[in-house]
Amino acid sequence: MKKKLLFVMNNLNCGGAEKSLLSLFQTIDYSRYEVDLYLFKHEGIFLDKLPEQVTVLEEPPLYHYFDMSIKSACVSCLKSGRYRLAFSRVKAGYIFTTEKNPAKREQRAWKHLSRALPRLNKKYDVAIGFLEKNPVYFAVEKVNAMKKIGFIHNDYEKLRMDSNLDIPFFGKLDYLVTVSDGCGEVLEQKFPQYKQKIKVIHNIVSPSIINRMSLDKTELEQHKGITIVSIGRLNYQKGFELAIEASKALVHQGYDFKWYVIGEGEERVKLESLIEESGLTNHFFLIGIKENPYPYIQEADIYVQPSRFEGKSIAIDEAKILKKPIIVTNFSTAKDQIIHNHNGLIVDMNAAALNEGIRRLIEDKNLRLFFSEQLAQEQLGSESEIEKLYALI
Repeated sequence: MKKKLLFVMNNLNCGGAEKSLLSLFQTIDYSRYEVDLYLFKHEGIFLDKLPEQVTVLEEPPLYHYFDMSIKSACVSCLKSGRYRLAFSRVKAGYIFTTEKNPAKREQRAWKHLSRALPRLNKKYDVAIGFLEKNPVYFAVEKVNAMKKIGFIHNDYEKLRMDSNLDIPFFGKLDYLVTVSDGCGEVLEQKFPQYKQKIKVIHNIVSPSIINRMSLDKTELEQHKGITIVSIGRLNYQKGFELAIEASKALVHQGYDFKWYVIGEGEERVKLESLIEESGLTNHFFLIGIKENPYPYIQEADIYVQPSRFEGKSIAIDEAKILKKPIIVTNFSTAKDQIIHNHNGLIVDMNAAALNEGIRRLIEDKNLRLFFSEQLAQEQLGSESEIEKLYALI
């Protein structure tokens, strides 16, 4: 008989964890497992990419009260007689307004948000909260399952979460899974009492799928200079203001380049202002989310990841599969993916170092070729990581 699995996720917007989940769904053995997916919101560019074997459960009908203005939410709640929910929405609103740390904001608001999320009736063999915070909390509190697994897709320390709020939830998990050895070490330091529960399962990436999808055309303007590509949410973590500052110096140094950033996020307006103020409107482009980013990576001469922190960057793995010369900043898990001067460059986390690394690769075509040749020799597929999940299940 098939085992019943439930995966819990916020949505399927374009992010590393979401992409990782889609790859997992494309790899899992459906002859052994019956798979349900619970999303707080049925949205995201990956939603229509789900395999037909995945059953997407009904969206929680009251969640939208926490995704609209507090005034509209309270008026609607009171009109429909949901007085306790209105009170919870006010309390959550206070946290949204006063808590400056986005991660702690989500952690602290959970006890109020949870009133809008019903328990699931179906019984599962395994429930998997596939992202830190709300998906894990939901799997712990709202699901009847024989076994529960929580995923942390980032460096827990760098997320600046409140570990005291997570201790009771992690205590109810059978396994706490993360995506790189570095992230695993951080979890062991933060939660030594749960050391035996901590497991590492690397993100699943498929070279055959990525290489095939990279053959599509893009709308990028052809030019004689260097093409640089980066992928990531437009937020503080991804460090794109460092990239803009490095680009400003590249222009002053006389380099001909165009730098394209694939992604969306809350810092778009701020970054657009920086681009304009820096005189980079003909050099640095925020081109939004792309359903298929691989042709853009394929067109790049250099791939750059200017992040402040990462768990294990799927985008870097994808650029490696497409054999692109890569520059990454020296975030805590960078060495899990790039060996400096062997298959890419790791530079200090500042604009000057980023600029210097890019200049080095622009000027040294042989070094770009060497990195590409090194990557061509690596075994980069990680489809076999699914076996580690099977073992936990």
